[in-house]
Amino acid sequence: MKKRDYSQYDRYLLAVDCIVFGFDGENLKILITKRNFDPMYGEWSLMGGFMKSSETLDCAASRILTTLTGLENVYLEQLKCYSEPDREPTARIVSTSYYALINIKENIQINEKYSAKWFDFEDFPSLILDHNLMIEDAIKRLRYRASTQPIGFELLPEKFTMKDLQNLYEAIFNEKYDKRNFISKINSLDILIKTDEKDMTSSKKGSFLYKFDEKKYNKKASNGFLFKI
Repeated sequence: MKKRDYSQYDRYLLAVDCIVFGFDGENLKILITKRNFDPMYGEWSLMGGFMKSSETLDCAASRILTTLTGLENVYLEQLKCYSEPDREPTARIVSTSYYALINIKENIQINEKYSAKWFDFEDFPSLILDHNLMIEDAIKRLRYRASTQPIGFELLPEKFTMKDLQNLYEAIFNEKYDKRNFISKINSLDILIKTDEKDMTSSKKGSFLYKFDEKKYNKKASNGFLFKI
């Protein structure tokens, strides 16, 4: 059988760019790095890199995120492919974006090599190339996910108050919710376990701490629902 000749086809570089979301208890955050090579040296950028010949795109994204944060087994979701012919000034590079969800209170060891910094999602600097577009697409996907599946397992500590959970949803959707309506909606999902512990920092009476029921959470995430208050 005749072997196919691929030499007639153009070759491109395949990159991965990671949009890293975090939550500090009140605000949605995004982790941005400073470009440490030319062109555009020193400008703000998403964390990215090239896929190796031995990797899948998912493996490349995971490796790049671990290089930046020191974390493994982080929630990563493939977002979109960006392939405009002139998106990079130095070469023909096609990039696939991923977004990650990180609990900022975890033991994150940010690699100093990349001068990375957490910014409030509502107030971050303009980025190079089409990275701002990638972030816009990522927040749309995150909001869609939060409206059709439970969210918080990846962004909140193991135990949290109902107010912490409400703050997270308000930060993602950039909306304010009535406390009673929010609690009623969350309780209807039946994915929380109320503990006997309290957070005593919020008031003299304190606020009960909750944790996710992992089995019910994963089942609800698989089946989906419509989150609307």
